[in-house]
Amino acid sequence: MRIVALMIFLIMMTSTLAGCTGDNNEINSANDRIAELESQNEANQNLVAELESQNEANQNLVAELESEAISDNELYQKLMNDFSDQSTLINQLQNNCCTWDDMSEEWYLGWNEGYAMGVADANSVSTLDIIADRGHMKCGVKSNQYGMAYLDSISGNWSGLDISYCRAVAAAIGLNPDTDIEYVPASGSDRFEKLSSGTIDVLIRTTTWTTSRDAALNSDYAGINFYDGQGILVNADNFPNATSTLDLDGATICVAQGSTSAGNIADYFYENNMDYVAVNSWSDGDDFRNELCDAVTGDISSLVAMKWQYEQDDSLDFNMNIMQEVISKEPLAAVTRDYDSDWNEVVSWVWYAMITAEEMGVSSTNYASADSSNPAVERLLYSNLGLGTDNNPLSDNWMQNVLATVGNYGEAYDRAFCDGNYDGVSGSNAMNGCLIHRSGTFNALVSEGGLQYSPPMR
Repeated sequence: MRIVALMIFLIMMTSTLAGCTGDNNEINSANDRIAELESQNEANQNLVAELESQNEANQNLVAELESEAISDNELYQKLMNDFSDQSTLINQLQNNCCTWDDMSEEWYLGWNEGYAMGVADANSVSTLDIIADRGHMKCGVKSNQYGMAYLDSISGNWSGLDISYCRAVAAAIGLNPDTDIEYVPASGSDRFEKLSSGTIDVLIRTTTWTTSRDAALNSDYAGINFYDGQGILVNADNFPNATSTLDLDGATICVAQGSTSAGNIADYFYENNMDYVAVNSWSDGDDFRNELCDAVTGDISSLVAMKWQYEQDDSLDFNMNIMQEVISKEPLAAVTRDYDSDWNEVVSWVWYAMITAEEMGVSSTNYASADSSNPAVERLLYSNLGLGTDNNPLSDNWMQNVLATVGNYGEAYDRAFCDGNYDGVSGSNAMNGCLIHRSGTFNALVSEGGLQYSPPMR
Protein backbone atom coordinates (compact mmCIF):
# COMPACT_ATOMS: atom_id res chain seq x y z
CA MET A 1 0.00 0.00 0.00
CA ARG A 2 2.83 2.34 0.82
CA ILE A 3 4.30 1.76 -2.64
CA VAL A 4 0.97 2.64 -4.36
CA ALA A 5 0.57 5.83 -2.30
CA LEU A 6 4.07 6.84 -3.17
CA MET A 7 3.35 6.37 -6.85
CA ILE A 8 0.16 8.56 -6.67
CA PHE A 9 2.12 11.22 -4.82
CA LEU A 10 4.80 11.21 -7.48
CA ILE A 11 2.23 11.46 -10.29
CA MET A 12 0.64 14.44 -8.61
CA MET A 13 4.00 16.03 -8.15
CA THR A 14 4.82 15.41 -11.77
CA SER A 15 1.60 17.00 -12.92
CA THR A 16 2.18 20.00 -10.73
CA LEU A 17 5.66 20.43 -11.99
CA ALA A 18 4.55 20.07 -15.57
CA GLY A 19 1.86 22.62 -15.12
CA CYS A 20 4.11 25.02 -13.41
CA THR A 21 7.28 24.67 -15.32
CA GLY A 22 6.59 22.37 -18.28
CA ASP A 23 9.90 20.73 -17.59
CA ASN A 24 9.77 17.46 -19.59
CA ASN A 25 13.01 16.22 -18.16
CA GLU A 26 11.66 16.07 -14.63
CA ILE A 27 8.52 14.28 -15.86
CA ASN A 28 10.63 11.68 -17.65
CA SER A 29 12.74 11.16 -14.53
CA ALA A 30 9.63 10.62 -12.42
CA ASN A 31 8.28 8.13 -14.94
CA ASP A 32 11.54 6.19 -14.86
CA ARG A 33 11.40 6.08 -11.09
CA ILE A 34 7.82 4.82 -11.19
CA ALA A 35 8.86 2.02 -13.59
CA GLU A 36 11.72 1.08 -11.31
CA LEU A 37 9.42 0.91 -8.27
CA GLU A 38 6.90 -1.21 -10.17
CA SER A 39 9.66 -3.64 -11.15
CA GLN A 40 10.87 -3.87 -7.54
CA ASN A 41 7.30 -4.42 -6.34
CA GLU A 42 6.91 -7.32 -8.80
CA ALA A 43 10.19 -8.84 -7.53
CA ASN A 44 8.99 -8.50 -3.94
CA GLN A 45 5.73 -10.24 -4.80
CA ASN A 46 7.65 -13.10 -6.43
CA LEU A 47 9.82 -13.41 -3.30
CA VAL A 48 6.72 -13.51 -1.11
CA ALA A 49 5.27 -16.30 -3.28
CA GLU A 50 8.55 -18.25 -3.09
CA LEU A 51 8.68 -17.92 0.72
CA GLU A 52 5.08 -19.04 1.02
CA SER A 53 5.87 -22.11 -1.17
CA GLN A 54 8.93 -22.95 0.96
CA ASN A 55 6.86 -22.55 4.12
CA GLU A 56 4.32 -25.03 2.76
CA ALA A 57 7.14 -27.49 1.95
CA ASN A 58 8.52 -27.13 5.48
CA GLN A 59 5.10 -27.80 6.94
CA ASN A 60 4.83 -30.96 4.81
CA LEU A 61 8.30 -32.10 6.02
CA VAL A 62 7.28 -31.53 9.66
CA ALA A 63 4.16 -33.62 9.10
CA GLU A 64 6.24 -36.41 7.48
CA LEU A 65 8.75 -36.46 10.37
CA GLU A 66 5.94 -36.54 12.91
CA SER A 67 4.45 -39.52 11.05
CA GLU A 68 7.83 -41.32 11.05
CA ALA A 69 8.24 -40.63 14.77
CA ILE A 70 4.90 -42.27 15.41
CA SER A 71 5.96 -45.30 13.31
CA ASP A 72 9.31 -45.55 15.14
CA ASN A 73 7.55 -45.44 18.47
CA GLU A 74 5.17 -48.18 17.36
CA LEU A 75 8.15 -50.30 16.20
CA TYR A 76 9.93 -49.71 19.51
CA GLN A 77 6.85 -50.85 21.43
CA LYS A 78 6.61 -53.97 19.23
CA LEU A 79 10.27 -54.84 19.81
CA MET A 80 9.86 -54.39 23.55
CA ASN A 81 6.80 -56.64 23.50
CA ASP A 82 8.72 -59.29 21.48
CA PHE A 83 11.65 -59.09 23.90
CA SER A 84 9.27 -59.55 26.82
CA ASP A 85 7.68 -62.57 25.13
CA GLN A 86 11.12 -64.12 24.45
CA SER A 87 12.24 -63.54 28.04
CA THR A 88 9.09 -65.26 29.23
CA LEU A 89 9.78 -68.20 26.88
CA ILE A 90 13.40 -68.49 28.09
CA ASN A 91 12.24 -68.55 31.71
CA GLN A 92 9.69 -71.22 30.88
CA LEU A 93 12.33 -73.36 29.13
CA GLN A 94 14.74 -72.96 32.02
CA ASN A 95 12.04 -73.94 34.49
CA ASN A 96 11.06 -76.95 32.38
CA CYS A 97 14.55 -78.39 31.70
CA CYS A 98 15.95 -78.83 35.14
CA THR A 99 15.28 -82.54 35.63
CA TRP A 100 16.22 -85.53 33.54
CA ASP A 101 12.64 -86.81 33.68
CA ASP A 102 11.37 -83.75 31.83
CA MET A 103 13.54 -84.18 28.75
CA SER A 104 14.50 -86.98 26.44
CA GLU A 105 18.03 -88.33 26.32
CA GLU A 106 18.23 -87.33 22.67
CA TRP A 107 17.34 -83.73 23.49
CA TYR A 108 19.84 -83.63 26.33
CA LEU A 109 22.68 -85.05 24.24
CA GLY A 110 21.87 -82.66 21.41
CA TRP A 111 21.88 -79.70 23.77
CA ASN A 112 25.15 -80.82 25.35
CA GLU A 113 26.81 -81.25 21.95
CA GLY A 114 25.53 -77.90 20.74
CA TYR A 115 26.77 -76.19 23.86
CA ALA A 116 30.21 -77.75 23.58
CA MET A 117 30.50 -76.81 19.89
CA GLY A 118 29.37 -73.29 20.67
CA VAL A 119 32.04 -73.04 23.34
CA ALA A 120 34.67 -74.22 20.87
CA ASP A 121 33.51 -71.85 18.13
CA ALA A 122 33.13 -68.76 20.29
CA ASN A 123 36.11 -69.49 22.51
CA SER A 124 34.28 -67.67 25.27
CA VAL A 125 34.57 -70.36 27.94
CA SER A 126 37.70 -72.32 28.72
CA THR A 127 37.34 -76.05 29.34
CA LEU A 128 39.30 -75.45 32.53
CA ASP A 129 36.53 -73.15 33.79
CA ILE A 130 33.88 -75.69 32.80
CA ILE A 131 35.70 -78.44 34.72
CA ALA A 132 36.04 -76.21 37.77
CA ASP A 133 32.31 -75.45 37.75
CA ARG A 134 31.43 -79.11 37.17
CA GLY A 135 33.79 -80.40 39.86
CA HIS A 136 35.29 -83.30 37.91
CA MET A 137 37.28 -83.97 34.72
CA LYS A 138 36.26 -86.30 31.87
CA CYS A 139 39.30 -88.04 30.40
CA GLY A 140 38.94 -90.03 27.16
CA VAL A 141 41.01 -93.23 27.40
CA LYS A 142 41.43 -96.83 26.33
CA SER A 143 40.64 -99.56 28.84
CA ASN A 144 42.40 -102.62 27.42
CA GLN A 145 46.01 -101.71 26.61
CA TYR A 146 48.28 -102.72 29.42
CA GLY A 147 51.04 -100.19 29.96
CA MET A 148 49.10 -97.27 28.47
CA ALA A 149 45.56 -97.51 29.86
CA TYR A 150 44.23 -100.68 31.44
CA LEU A 151 41.21 -101.42 33.61
CA ASP A 152 41.64 -104.48 35.80
CA SER A 153 38.27 -106.21 35.67
CA ILE A 154 38.83 -107.87 39.04
CA SER A 155 40.13 -104.99 41.17
CA GLY A 156 38.51 -102.18 39.18
CA ASN A 157 41.82 -100.30 39.23
CA TRP A 158 43.12 -98.25 36.32
CA SER A 159 46.82 -98.27 35.39
CA GLY A 160 49.15 -97.15 32.62
CA LEU A 161 51.06 -94.13 31.37
CA ASP A 162 47.96 -92.46 29.93
CA ILE A 163 46.15 -92.91 33.23
CA SER A 164 49.06 -91.31 35.11
CA TYR A 165 48.86 -88.36 32.69
CA CYS A 166 45.12 -87.95 33.38
CA ARG A 167 45.72 -88.09 37.12
CA ALA A 168 48.57 -85.58 36.88
CA VAL A 169 46.38 -83.05 35.05
CA ALA A 170 43.60 -83.49 37.60
CA ALA A 171 46.03 -82.95 40.47
CA ALA A 172 47.49 -79.85 38.82
CA ILE A 173 44.10 -78.12 38.52
CA GLY A 174 43.15 -78.86 42.13
CA LEU A 175 40.94 -81.94 41.73
CA ASN A 176 41.17 -85.15 43.73
CA PRO A 177 42.65 -87.67 41.25
CA ASP A 178 41.04 -90.57 43.11
CA THR A 179 37.46 -89.26 43.02
CA ASP A 180 37.21 -86.41 40.51
CA ILE A 181 38.13 -88.14 37.22
CA GLU A 182 35.58 -89.79 34.97
CA TYR A 183 37.36 -92.18 32.61
CA VAL A 184 35.35 -92.25 29.37
CA PRO A 185 36.12 -95.11 26.94
CA ALA A 186 37.08 -93.61 23.57
CA SER A 187 37.42 -95.94 20.61
CA GLY A 188 39.46 -95.40 17.49
CA SER A 189 36.27 -94.51 15.61
CA ASP A 190 34.56 -92.13 18.05
CA ARG A 191 37.37 -90.48 20.03
CA PHE A 192 37.49 -87.23 18.01
CA GLU A 193 33.71 -86.98 17.92
CA LYS A 194 33.60 -87.31 21.71
CA LEU A 195 36.24 -84.63 22.06
CA SER A 196 34.56 -82.21 19.66
CA SER A 197 31.11 -82.67 21.23
CA GLY A 198 32.36 -82.09 24.78
CA THR A 199 31.65 -85.65 25.91
CA ILE A 200 35.27 -85.63 27.09
CA ASP A 201 37.45 -82.72 28.22
CA VAL A 202 40.75 -84.18 27.04
CA LEU A 203 41.76 -87.18 24.96
CA ILE A 204 44.71 -89.14 26.38
CA ARG A 205 44.41 -92.36 24.44
CA THR A 206 47.37 -93.54 22.34
CA THR A 207 46.51 -91.01 19.62
CA THR A 208 49.07 -90.30 16.92
CA TRP A 209 49.67 -86.65 16.09
CA THR A 210 49.20 -86.25 12.33
CA THR A 211 48.67 -83.34 9.93
CA SER A 212 45.09 -84.17 8.96
CA ARG A 213 44.00 -84.76 12.53
CA ASP A 214 45.56 -81.52 13.68
CA ALA A 215 44.10 -79.48 10.83
CA ALA A 216 40.68 -80.96 10.22
CA LEU A 217 39.30 -82.59 13.37
CA ASN A 218 38.85 -79.64 15.78
CA SER A 219 41.86 -80.94 17.70
CA ASP A 220 44.92 -79.34 19.21
CA TYR A 221 47.78 -81.52 20.44
CA ALA A 222 49.55 -81.20 23.78
CA GLY A 223 52.35 -83.20 25.41
CA ILE A 224 53.78 -86.26 23.61
CA ASN A 225 53.86 -88.79 26.42
CA PHE A 226 55.07 -91.72 24.32
CA TYR A 227 57.12 -91.93 21.12
CA ASP A 228 55.77 -95.06 19.52
CA GLY A 229 56.22 -96.72 16.15
CA GLN A 230 54.36 -99.31 14.16
CA GLY A 231 55.41 -102.94 14.34
CA ILE A 232 54.09 -106.38 13.49
CA LEU A 233 53.24 -109.24 15.84
CA VAL A 234 53.47 -112.57 13.97
CA ASN A 235 52.03 -116.03 14.49
CA ALA A 236 55.39 -117.78 14.64
CA ASP A 237 53.86 -121.16 13.84
CA ASN A 238 52.69 -119.87 10.43
CA PHE A 239 55.98 -118.09 9.71
CA PRO A 240 58.54 -120.06 11.79
CA ASN A 241 61.59 -118.55 10.09
CA ALA A 242 60.44 -114.92 10.17
CA THR A 243 62.74 -112.55 12.03
CA SER A 244 61.93 -109.50 9.93
CA THR A 245 58.88 -107.92 8.35
CA LEU A 246 60.65 -108.53 5.04
CA ASP A 247 60.05 -112.24 5.62
CA LEU A 248 56.25 -111.80 5.52
CA ASP A 249 55.61 -111.59 1.77
CA GLY A 250 52.11 -112.96 1.08
CA ALA A 251 50.95 -112.86 4.71
CA THR A 252 47.45 -111.99 5.83
CA ILE A 253 47.65 -109.07 8.26
CA CYS A 254 44.97 -107.83 10.65
CA VAL A 255 44.79 -104.02 10.79
CA ALA A 256 42.35 -101.60 12.37
CA GLN A 257 40.12 -99.83 9.86
CA GLY A 258 40.67 -96.09 9.61
CA SER A 259 43.86 -96.15 11.67
CA THR A 260 47.21 -94.71 10.67
CA SER A 261 48.49 -98.30 10.77
CA ALA A 262 46.42 -99.23 7.70
CA GLY A 263 48.12 -96.59 5.55
CA ASN A 264 51.59 -97.30 6.94
CA ILE A 265 51.50 -101.04 6.28
CA ALA A 266 50.27 -100.46 2.74
CA ASP A 267 53.12 -98.01 2.10
CA TYR A 268 55.73 -100.34 3.62
CA PHE A 269 54.78 -103.40 1.56
CA TYR A 270 54.53 -101.32 -1.62
CA GLU A 271 57.97 -99.75 -1.10
CA ASN A 272 59.50 -103.20 -0.55
CA ASN A 273 57.71 -104.79 -3.55
CA MET A 274 55.85 -107.23 -1.32
CA ASP A 275 52.25 -108.47 -1.24
CA TYR A 276 49.89 -108.96 1.69
CA VAL A 277 46.20 -109.42 2.33
CA ALA A 278 44.61 -106.94 4.74
CA VAL A 279 42.03 -108.25 7.19
CA ASN A 280 40.14 -105.10 8.15
CA SER A 281 38.68 -105.15 11.61
CA TRP A 282 38.19 -103.04 14.70
CA SER A 283 38.71 -106.16 16.83
CA ASP A 284 42.06 -106.98 15.27
CA GLY A 285 43.29 -108.61 18.49
CA ASP A 286 40.47 -111.14 18.56
CA ASP A 287 40.91 -111.88 14.86
CA PHE A 288 44.60 -112.59 15.43
CA ARG A 289 43.75 -114.77 18.42
CA ASN A 290 41.27 -116.71 16.28
CA GLU A 291 43.91 -117.15 13.54
CA LEU A 292 42.00 -115.19 10.90
CA CYS A 293 45.33 -113.61 9.99
CA ASP A 294 49.01 -114.50 10.14
CA ALA A 295 50.04 -111.26 11.81
CA VAL A 296 48.62 -108.13 13.38
CA THR A 297 50.05 -104.63 12.97
CA GLY A 298 49.75 -101.56 15.17
CA ASP A 299 51.69 -99.43 17.62
CA ILE A 300 54.45 -101.44 19.27
CA SER A 301 53.14 -100.46 22.69
CA SER A 302 49.80 -102.00 21.73
CA LEU A 303 51.42 -105.17 20.37
CA VAL A 304 53.49 -105.59 23.53
CA ALA A 305 50.35 -105.22 25.65
CA MET A 306 48.48 -107.69 23.41
CA LYS A 307 51.26 -110.26 23.64
CA TRP A 308 51.44 -109.80 27.43
CA GLN A 309 47.69 -110.28 27.80
CA TYR A 310 47.66 -113.46 25.73
CA GLU A 311 50.54 -114.85 27.76
CA GLN A 312 48.78 -113.99 31.02
CA ASP A 313 45.55 -115.78 30.17
CA ASP A 314 47.27 -118.56 28.18
CA SER A 315 44.64 -118.18 25.46
CA LEU A 316 46.75 -118.94 22.38
CA ASP A 317 47.72 -122.24 20.84
CA PHE A 318 50.62 -120.75 18.89
CA ASN A 319 53.85 -118.88 19.56
CA MET A 320 54.33 -115.16 18.85
CA ASN A 321 57.18 -112.91 17.82
CA ILE A 322 57.37 -109.14 17.34
CA MET A 323 59.37 -108.27 14.25
CA GLN A 324 62.41 -106.05 14.66
CA GLU A 325 61.40 -103.22 12.29
CA VAL A 326 59.73 -99.99 13.37
CA ILE A 327 58.01 -98.92 10.16
CA SER A 328 56.53 -95.57 11.13
CA LYS A 329 56.67 -92.61 13.49
CA GLU A 330 53.78 -92.62 15.96
CA PRO A 331 54.11 -89.77 18.47
CA LEU A 332 51.26 -90.37 20.93
CA ALA A 333 49.98 -87.16 22.42
CA ALA A 334 47.19 -85.73 24.53
CA VAL A 335 44.54 -83.82 22.57
CA THR A 336 42.28 -80.88 23.41
CA ARG A 337 39.82 -78.95 21.27
CA ASP A 338 40.98 -76.21 18.91
CA TYR A 339 41.08 -72.61 20.20
CA ASP A 340 41.05 -73.71 23.85
CA SER A 341 44.52 -72.38 24.57
CA ASP A 342 44.39 -71.93 28.35
CA TRP A 343 43.34 -75.55 28.80
CA ASN A 344 45.79 -76.86 26.20
CA GLU A 345 48.64 -75.02 27.94
CA VAL A 346 47.79 -76.69 31.25
CA VAL A 347 47.65 -80.17 29.68
CA SER A 348 50.95 -79.58 27.84
CA TRP A 349 52.91 -78.10 30.71
CA VAL A 350 51.87 -80.76 33.19
CA TRP A 351 53.72 -83.27 31.02
CA TYR A 352 56.68 -80.96 30.49
CA ALA A 353 56.89 -80.40 34.23
CA MET A 354 57.05 -84.15 34.86
CA ILE A 355 60.00 -84.37 32.44
CA THR A 356 61.65 -81.30 33.98
CA ALA A 357 61.34 -82.82 37.44
CA GLU A 358 63.19 -85.99 36.39
CA GLU A 359 65.84 -83.92 34.57
CA MET A 360 66.41 -81.97 37.79
CA GLY A 361 66.36 -85.05 40.04
CA VAL A 362 63.11 -84.04 41.77
CA SER A 363 60.83 -86.98 42.52
CA SER A 364 57.78 -87.98 44.55
CA THR A 365 60.01 -88.84 47.49
CA ASN A 366 62.31 -85.81 47.65
CA TYR A 367 60.34 -82.78 46.37
CA ALA A 368 59.46 -81.66 49.90
CA SER A 369 63.16 -81.33 50.75
CA ALA A 370 64.35 -80.08 47.34
CA ASP A 371 66.70 -77.09 47.40
CA SER A 372 64.38 -74.15 46.72
CA SER A 373 67.33 -71.73 46.77
CA ASN A 374 67.93 -73.03 43.25
CA PRO A 375 65.81 -70.67 41.07
CA ALA A 376 64.86 -73.48 38.69
CA VAL A 377 63.62 -75.66 41.55
CA GLU A 378 61.76 -72.72 43.06
CA ARG A 379 59.97 -72.04 39.77
CA LEU A 380 59.06 -75.70 39.35
CA LEU A 381 57.67 -76.21 42.85
CA TYR A 382 56.45 -72.80 43.99
CA SER A 383 55.27 -70.86 40.94
CA ASN A 384 52.04 -70.61 38.97
CA LEU A 385 54.04 -69.69 35.84
CA GLY A 386 50.95 -67.98 34.40
CA LEU A 387 49.00 -71.21 33.86
CA GLY A 388 45.22 -71.34 34.09
CA THR A 389 42.47 -68.78 33.48
CA ASP A 390 41.57 -65.53 35.22
CA ASN A 391 38.84 -67.33 37.13
CA ASN A 392 40.79 -70.51 37.78
CA PRO A 393 44.57 -69.95 37.87
CA LEU A 394 46.69 -72.91 38.91
CA SER A 395 47.95 -72.72 42.47
CA ASP A 396 51.60 -71.89 43.12
CA ASN A 397 52.19 -75.46 44.37
CA TRP A 398 50.42 -77.26 41.51
CA MET A 399 53.55 -79.23 40.60
CA GLN A 400 53.89 -80.48 44.15
CA ASN A 401 50.38 -81.93 43.78
CA VAL A 402 51.46 -83.67 40.56
CA LEU A 403 54.57 -85.18 42.16
CA ALA A 404 52.59 -86.35 45.18
CA THR A 405 50.10 -88.04 42.86
CA VAL A 406 52.15 -89.67 40.05
CA GLY A 407 55.76 -88.64 40.54
CA ASN A 408 58.00 -87.45 37.72
CA TYR A 409 58.07 -88.80 34.16
CA GLY A 410 60.49 -91.64 34.96
CA GLU A 411 58.39 -92.80 37.90
CA ALA A 412 55.22 -92.79 35.79
CA TYR A 413 56.96 -94.74 32.98
CA ASP A 414 58.39 -97.32 35.40
CA ARG A 415 55.00 -97.86 37.06
CA ALA A 416 53.41 -98.37 33.61
CA PHE A 417 55.93 -100.69 31.93
CA CYS A 418 58.40 -101.93 34.58
CA ASP A 419 58.35 -103.22 38.15
CA GLY A 420 57.51 -99.86 39.74
CA ASN A 421 60.60 -99.63 41.93
CA TYR A 422 62.47 -96.88 40.07
CA ASP A 423 63.70 -94.09 42.36
CA GLY A 424 62.93 -91.38 39.79
CA VAL A 425 66.47 -90.02 39.55
CA SER A 426 68.90 -92.78 38.54
CA GLY A 427 68.12 -93.02 34.80
CA SER A 428 66.61 -95.54 32.42
CA ASN A 429 69.19 -98.25 33.06
CA ALA A 430 68.00 -98.41 36.66
CA MET A 431 64.54 -99.58 35.60
CA ASN A 432 63.94 -103.32 35.91
CA GLY A 433 61.41 -105.87 34.71
CA CYS A 434 60.22 -103.73 31.80
CA LEU A 435 57.84 -104.88 29.08
CA ILE A 436 59.15 -101.98 27.01
CA HIS A 437 62.58 -100.73 28.01
CA ARG A 438 63.06 -96.97 27.96
CA SER A 439 66.84 -97.09 27.73
CA GLY A 440 68.09 -96.60 24.17
CA THR A 441 64.70 -95.54 22.83
CA PHE A 442 63.11 -92.23 21.85
CA ASN A 443 61.30 -92.27 25.20
CA ALA A 444 64.52 -91.81 27.16
CA LEU A 445 65.43 -88.34 28.35
CA VAL A 446 67.41 -86.30 25.85
CA SER A 447 70.39 -86.58 28.22
CA GLU A 448 70.29 -90.36 27.53
CA GLY A 449 69.97 -89.94 23.76
CA GLY A 450 66.17 -89.97 23.63
CA LEU A 451 63.63 -87.36 22.53
CA GLN A 452 61.89 -86.59 25.80
CA TYR A 453 62.78 -83.14 27.05
CA SER A 454 60.96 -80.05 28.18
CA PRO A 455 61.03 -76.46 26.94
CA PRO A 456 62.35 -74.11 29.63
CA MET A 457 60.00 -73.64 32.57
CA ARG A 458 60.42 -69.98 33.39
